[in-house]
Amino acid sequence: MADGKTVTPTGRFAHGNETYAALVWRRFRRSTMGMIGLVLTVALILMAIFGDFFAPMDPKRAEIAFAPPDHVEFSAPDGSFSLVPFVYPIIETGEFDPVTFQPMTGPDKTNPTALGFFVPGHRYNLLGVIPANIHFFGSVDGRPIHFLGTDKFGRDILSRGIVGSQISLTIALVVVLLTTTIGTLVGIASGYVGGRVDAWVQRFVDLVLAFPQLPLYLALASLIPVTAPSPVFIAFVIGVMAVLGWAQLAREVRSKTLALARIEYVRAAVAVGSSDWRIILRHILPNVSSHLIVAVTIAIPSVVLLESFLGYLGFAVKPPLISWGLMLQDTGTFSVIGSYPWILSPVVFVLITVFAFNALGDGLRDAIDPY
Repeated sequence: MADGKTVTPTGRFAHGNETYAALVWRRFRRSTMGMIGLVLTVALILMAIFGDFFAPMDPKRAEIAFAPPDHVEFSAPDGSFSLVPFVYPIIETGEFDPVTFQPMTGPDKTNPTALGFFVPGHRYNLLGVIPANIHFFGSVDGRPIHFLGTDKFGRDILSRGIVGSQISLTIALVVVLLTTTIGTLVGIASGYVGGRVDAWVQRFVDLVLAFPQLPLYLALASLIPVTAPSPVFIAFVIGVMAVLGWAQLAREVRSKTLALARIEYVRAAVAVGSSDWRIILRHILPNVSSHLIVAVTIAIPSVVLLESFLGYLGFAVKPPLISWGLMLQDTGTFSVIGSYPWILSPVVFVLITVFAFNALGDGLRDAIDPY
């Protein structure tokens, strides 16, 4: 204590009335990667919530199949410099590839399309309620543009990736919410009660952790009928991931609960006759919450990767829904990747999501750790 200030673990002085959340935020702001992860995470969440607004094209609209990405130009057809960016739309040239026999495409140099922000486009319902047709960016005249090219059906990959974030991130958030809730309850109950209950619970946790998850996922996928509606399929995917994903967190929470149960203030609460629920909610759970926050931020990218990988293997949502895993099914053929490498663009969304949440979790871990 010095002049109404306290020395923080970093050696700096802070006001005595500074809250724990303010102290964590002050530490977190010093982490460059953590702040980058926070900005990217917020951007991803906003992109998922307002996906139709940020998508420049209708994700279900079919154009030229396997059209290459459009290039943004600032040079007009006459060679002069233009302040307004534009693209040359991709059209079929009328010729066929001698190897794949696919129609050959190329830019239409005589018909540029100007780009802009907040431009009119296909109609959608903002937040599922408000009718709108304004998009964050796109072509001024409403003509199709494809910044990441098109897939085998001629659908815009960028728009499908933006809209597909809604399903992929929703699955990840719901799975993490379920696994965190189950893992926390089981871990705290096992560590606090102890004795024979703890032994039996931990043997069950060992059993869940011993399952080879990938073969089990593929086996469970065969139980779903092909004609099953998409909501049922999504619920099944979430249920399978949640059932197999809570055990590791339960083991971690149980170890922390065992350590906290021996601390003096917990023993004092037991001595004065506090109920078990009060001890758990007032003394143990708040001290475990910092670990849970970090575990959640690290678990979300793992679920996103798992959903994308399972989608690549065919265990993905069904059309007309869109997810990153479903989009990656088109990359299952090496000949397609070799001829149309832009079909791998959905991987970029997965990489950004994994980096964002991992960087955020790493920054939070350093900020929350008092040492």
